This record gives sequence, structure tokens and C-alpha cells, in this order.
Amino acid sequence: MTIATDSKLPIPTSKPLLGQSLAELTAWVQQQGQPAYRAKQLHEWIYQKGVRSFTDISVFPKQWRSELQNVPLGRSTIHYRSVASDGTVKFLLSLADGHIIEAVGMPTYKKSSQFSVLSSEFGGQLNPQNLKLDKTPATRTTSYEPSNSQLTTHNSQLPSLDRLTVCVSSQVGCPMACDFCATGKGGFTRNLAVHEIVDQVLTVQSDFQHRVSNIVFMGMGEPLLNTDAVVAAIRCLNQDVGIGQRMITVSTVGIPGRIRRFAEHHLQVTLAVSLHASNQALRERLIPSAHSYPIAALLDECREYVRITGRRVTFEYILLAGLNDEPEHAQELAKHLRGFQTHVNLIPYNPIQEVDYQRPSEQRIQAFVATLKKHHIAVSVRYSRGLEADAACGQLRASAIAFPSQA
Repeated sequence: MTIATDSKLPIPTSKPLLGQSLAELTAWVQQQGQPAYRAKQLHEWIYQKGVRSFTDISVFPKQWRSELQNVPLGRSTIHYRSVASDGTVKFLLSLADGHIIEAVGMPTYKKSSQFSVLSSEFGGQLNPQNLKLDKTPATRTTSYEPSNSQLTTHNSQLPSLDRLTVCVSSQVGCPMACDFCATGKGGFTRNLAVHEIVDQVLTVQSDFQHRVSNIVFMGMGEPLLNTDAVVAAIRCLNQDVGIGQRMITVSTVGIPGRIRRFAEHHLQVTLAVSLHASNQALRERLIPSAHSYPIAALLDECREYVRITGRRVTFEYILLAGLNDEPEHAQELAKHLRGFQTHVNLIPYNPIQEVDYQRPSEQRIQAFVATLKKHHIAVSVRYSRGLEADAACGQLRASAIAFPSQA
């Protein structure tokens, strides 16, 4: 399988203001004949207020706003919005060229009294099954229907958020063609530009009306095939939006030489490597690109990443019933990772229509966990959020493309 390099993957040629630093915005403002302090105002309105057009920046002179009304800031539009019972919101975002990407907002709520208020007021616990799925464009309303009453609440009335994680895409589609992934089944179109990555975070932040605390590059695409834009987006999210680098995770399936190149940027992000198999033959079956990247070589490059950055590596392992979830697989995995500064995230498979892989039983999952712990491997189980909301990566987008009249 031939994997294209960054230089062969096209991105939009224009450079919208979103994604630019304060210094770059200052130079642009001065080119427009405006005083330098306007750049600080513009920076605040773009990154903190999430403005979508110049006409909405009320601190600017009306005449200047009128002159710049057709200048794009680089924001997408919400094409489709799907809300799951656990509060997860999945977005389909329409880009300037009409392509569609996915972004996901995953809230974690505090154990606050607001749940108790709802429970006592309606005579029972807040059952996630009572939270209706909302698959309408750009609405902020979630309906709660207890057995004896009905309450419609807005985001501001939901239990207090503890943290808000955004799962962002780095490409339109994905060239890796992993056998279990809906995005891979849909093919690859192009890389995302810096502003298109940052926009996903601002969109979720605005929709939830809550500051984003964590970002995971685990959406559509292979981030390390778009390294330049991903690194620039991380720096922008850190310096301009104000999200700590240690709160950002970048996932990769593993591209020869790319983990080392990524390490040389000396970011303080977490690297998550999608391993998904305990031996080379099984990994090649699941991940076509693995034919050119043996597990031993991948792990050597991961060790080099730890040496260069001082940051540990997380390994992602999707559990597929009867395929890679046997005790011997756990033992093989433990042998590979022994003495490694790492953590394993086990992910019970989230089924998609295109293939008939199945999720293991809870008993099988816990047996896998126990085997890893027996071999002193740090491990946790990460269950997918928003399962009923086309939660598998690329699934909602694939549905929307196949049935556009329903989106």
C-alpha cells in the first residue's frame, strides 16, 4: 500500500484569519490602515468570542465592518447535529469547499445537585433513555421526558460540566483504510487546513457554551499525514485559544518516520498509537499500511518518542470479539510493552454496517484487562460515547452522504 506524503495532499490555498497568531493579525490589521490595537480586539473576538463574521464585531467602526463584510474568517457551518442520551453531541461541519467533516463534543458532568433536583422533581432518577436523540441542524435544545411529566432544557440548564472534550478530524476522509473503521471505508479527499481544525474546537465550545478543556485528534484522518497543519493547529489552540498542550492527545496508526518527526517539534501533547493487534500478521489484516511497518519498528520509534519528549505513549487497542481478544493476545501485547513507559487503552468495538466485527462480552473484556495487569501493564477500558448517535468514526458522515435528504 502506498501512503501519500504531506506534499502530495492538497489543502485550501487561502489563509483565513482563523488560525493566525496575534502577530500575524497585527500585520494584517495594519495593512488595512487600522491601528495595531485593533488586532488585539480581532484576536479576542475570533478566539474567545467565537465570532463568525466581521459584521458581528461590534467594537470595530461600522465603515470598516462594511468594507470587510465579505472577508471570510474561516468558520465552517453546522450541516447536521446529533445528540446522544449521555450528552455527547456529534457535528457534521460543512467546509468552504462543500466537503463534510465530523467533530464530537463529549461532556463530563459534575456529580452535582442538579441531577438530584431533576430526580426528586420527577419522582425518579435521570434515566439517559429519557433524553431524546436530537438529529436536527444547529439546535441547542435537549428534551427530558420522565414518565409523568416533560421538561425541555437548554445546555445552560444541564448539570454543571466538569470538563468538555472535543474529538477533532485532521483530514477529509482517511487514506489508511483500516478494516474496522467507517471513515477508512469512505476513502480520502484532502488534508484539513489549520483553520479548519481550530474551527472544530470553537464550534463545540460555542455550542456547549462552555470552555473546552481537552482535545483528542481521534476523528477522521491520520494526523501524522498532515503533520504541519496539525502542529500549527496545536500551537494555535494552545497559544490563542488557551488550551494546555498536556490536555491534547494526537492519535496515529503509525507511519514510518512520522512519530520521530512529530517528536522533534517538542510538544507536550500525549501521543496515542493505534496498535489494535498483538502480532504482525493480525495487524496487517486490520491495518493495510502495517505491511510496510512491522510492530518491532513501530515500537522502536515510540521508544524514541519517549526519549526525545519525555512524554509517555498511550497504545489504543480495539477489542474485536473472537479476533484479538483472546488471553494469548493479551500475553503477546504485554510482552511487547514490557519495560515501556506507556499506558494501554482498551476500546470495545463500536459496530459499523460495513463489516460484521462484534464487540466482546464484558467478561472477555475484563479477562483481557486482568491479564495485562498481571504482567504489570497500566491499562484502562475506554467505552465509546454516544453509541446511538452513529458514534463510530465516520459513520454519521457516511450516512449523511448516502442519504442527504435525511440530514
